Amino acid sequence: MLHFEPFDGTVEEWDAVLETFPDREVFQTSAWLRFLAESQGGTLVLAVLKDGDDAVGNFAGLIVRKFGLRILGSPFIGWTTERMGIRLRPGVPKRAAVEALMHYAFQDLKCVHLELADMNITPDDVEGLGFENRVGRGYIVDLTPGEETVLHNMSAKSARYSIRKAASLGVVIEEARDEEFAADYQAQMQEVFANQGLVPTYGKERTLLLMRHLLPTGNLLLLRARSPDGRCIATGIFLGMHRRAYFWGNASWNKDRHFCPNEAIHWYAMRYWKRRGMESYDLCGAGAYKRKYGTKPFENYFLSKSNRTWIALARKLAFKGFRLKQRFLGMWKGKHSDASKDDDSDNGSTGGQS
Repeated sequence: MLHFEPFDGTVEEWDAVLETFPDREVFQTSAWLRFLAESQGGTLVLAVLKDGDDAVGNFAGLIVRKFGLRILGSPFIGWTTERMGIRLRPGVPKRAAVEALMHYAFQDLKCVHLELADMNITPDDVEGLGFENRVGRGYIVDLTPGEETVLHNMSAKSARYSIRKAASLGVVIEEARDEEFAADYQAQMQEVFANQGLVPTYGKERTLLLMRHLLPTGNLLLLRARSPDGRCIATGIFLGMHRRAYFWGNASWNKDRHFCPNEAIHWYAMRYWKRRGMESYDLCGAGAYKRKYGTKPFENYFLSKSNRTWIALARKLAFKGFRLKQRFLGMWKGKHSDASKDDDSDNGSTGGQS
């Protein structure tokens, strides 16, 4: 019978275990988990799935407390984190693995709520287990062809033209590692959200934490776009590991849209990660503008289950309340800002879960 046990090694030793799984992602690494624990103020959960004495899978998540209640996320929406979940050896039944996780979460860890996003687990795998499902749209670029083919697969009018225009106008893309990057990114992101009547879902501190934990690993790419006169006109944050690259966020100034810096940043990131062995580029989330990069759509499944009906309802209400608060703050700040709204342009956005 499948069951989970606590991982008996260190967080650093966790990476050696993760390396043995061909479907590993950056969001399950020790560096990301440390970033997540610090940014969310939670307790790491590292567990091994056992079949008897044999290790056949692993799980990474984070326990946070809300109103004194323990809830387990892998991840939660709002953690700017994509899929985590369970890594399994070939042939291990996914439904049985999820049932083992439910027992571990609700019985062993004494949690009252569980959320899970796993690229290999679909609603069909957990049918009848009481999970609620939220479907998210995603877009992915195939990076396996040559660079010219990847570029050709983009929209001629809105992507390839913009990339070439940026180059012809003298836009320079540079890689960054300095802490001032976080301030540049946050200031531009505030304007991006203001265009939509919103406020950013996280502050500069989260970007600084991301830089501190992920830059040493080589899995994080920070980009600045500079105008011909040297001004920072756009910023971008990207992740990559194993075979997959990810878009985490980017932003630019409204007044500098004519330079097309965001398209240039995305193109630089695609080439950067392709040359480092990445086979796909995940733009992480919905957004019609992402289609122009030659993407293919796919679906993400965010599964959640509570051991009490009222807890599930409270989670939904809390999520809606957060969105309403964000909208209200955006409207209030909008009265004190002259930022214009233009939803059709690529002015930047968050890539991962907001």
